[in-house]
Amino acid sequence: MAKKTVASLHDGSKEGRAYTKVIKMVKSPKTGAYIFDEQMVPNEKVQDFFKK
Repeated sequence: MAKKTVASLHDGSKEGRAYTKVIKMVKSPKTGAYIFDEQMVPNEKVQDFFKK
């Protein structure tokens, strides 16, 4: 059986389409290598995520 991890991220919310998985590539100041920052954020906060 597969785990339903997406359903556990919404804190009881039944509206799964209200969230978006965003991925941002960030350069590490320590090593200079690129890392990926992945998060599930509400649709209204997507632009704020990329402004940081």
